Amino acid sequence: MSRQRTIYFDDARHYYLYVYEPPLRLEDAVVPVDQLAGTGVDTFVYGVACRGLFYPSKVGGLCFAHDRPFTEEYGVAFWRALSNLESLINRGVDPLQLLVDRAHERGLEFIASLRIGDNPEIDAYRLSRGGRGLAAPEVRDFLFALVEELLTYEIDGLELDFAAWPAIDWFFQPDEAAENAGLLTDWVGQVADAVGRSGPDRCLGARILPHEAMNEERGLAVRDWLARGYLDFAVPLCYYPSVLDPDLPLDWIIEAAHASDAAVYGFLHPDRSDGTRDFDPRAYATTDMLRAAAANYVDRGVDGLYTWFMPWPLGPEQRSFLQEMADFEALQGGDKQYCLRRRNPDTAALGYDAPLPVEVPYGQPHHLHEISFYIADDLEAQAARVQRVVLRLNVADLVTADRITLLLNGESLWTQRCRRSICTPLDPYMGQWLEFDLVDVRPRRGRNLLALSLDGRPPELECAVRLDDVELRIEYGPYPASGPAQRQR
Repeated sequence: MSRQRTIYFDDARHYYLYVYEPPLRLEDAVVPVDQLAGTGVDTFVYGVACRGLFYPSKVGGLCFAHDRPFTEEYGVAFWRALSNLESLINRGVDPLQLLVDRAHERGLEFIASLRIGDNPEIDAYRLSRGGRGLAAPEVRDFLFALVEELLTYEIDGLELDFAAWPAIDWFFQPDEAAENAGLLTDWVGQVADAVGRSGPDRCLGARILPHEAMNEERGLAVRDWLARGYLDFAVPLCYYPSVLDPDLPLDWIIEAAHASDAAVYGFLHPDRSDGTRDFDPRAYATTDMLRAAAANYVDRGVDGLYTWFMPWPLGPEQRSFLQEMADFEALQGGDKQYCLRRRNPDTAALGYDAPLPVEVPYGQPHHLHEISFYIADDLEAQAARVQRVVLRLNVADLVTADRITLLLNGESLWTQRCRRSICTPLDPYMGQWLEFDLVDVRPRRGRNLLALSLDGRPPELECAVRLDDVELRIEYGPYPASGPAQRQR
């Protein structure tokens, strides 16, 4: 089995070339690597392409060079990125080689990540412009030429990024994906052969989409790539929105990858919400939320963890968690906050849905609506350290007089102490938070089932209620909390 890795990705733009004023100083040019020194990160992945390339390529043009003059949205950021690159190149510095050398000086592996299908030189083949995508041999040849060029650098591996939606078109016209999947498989095999010939210790990985069906529908025969031995690792994710998913679909890819002695790296998005709700702006996930998702991934069998886009510049809290990512045992034993992901219409339309929200209609008493979720914590085995277990449910349009069934793994939650509070200060009349202190009814390690039904409402109140949020907070300490048995003594 491939070795454990702790990976941090930098896309070369948002917290690097976009933010520094040109000309880029050499001490700032190596910050993406230097900020990781002394953490648990052992692998630096660098995105080398977006609307061009972030190095002086002989195959393609520099990033954003085709956007001149800079008049549109993000024009300032594009101008900074291009100007900073040119400022280094004009001084005789290759920006890519500079980062490769710095990573090796700092003891990090360097993997170049190449977006597939995102470059101005292949715009003529974009599906949105009537092109054939990767079905066009010119496109595959161009991308392979980039692969060969990247392999002339002293990189430790290459990552093919097939998950950069919505920044890219898909790979084939929808009605051509199935028939052209073989073309893409052959191309990935060609890349794998080139990587293998370029050095025995180099690896090839791929960012893919979360569900197997999502990949197949777009011509990505990932299971076949793994069975043929083309990939050393796979990373399932959906690029946008960058919301943390503690229940990321992993089982299918772990099974397929491990059968072929390849690794799977669990991807930790940095956000807790996507900002689509007025009272819930886009915000970073807390360390406890990241730890909960990471522990879930490890418990389900990933070989390492992978993250990006943490608050910039990285502070003590971020550096501490990056250290913890490399220590699977520490992840399992720390405080956690599991937050179930809410549906985003864009990713749901692609096939990557979410368990929330759940609408519970009026007039269906005792008809249970179920939500499945996974947790890594074995609360029974850790009973001597568990301080609190709190389940929080945000129920829209709930009134106190409603009769609701709430079950956790078949046991009623109403036997536990419940505190009610307003759902949001902006619209306090829109619902309630129900906060349960779980003492006798607790979730189990692995898959859990939350079920609810609307059994009765006050007269003339016939609208539905909606479960908007589910959060599970687990707190540990050096001593056990006092439970019912102790209180009775």
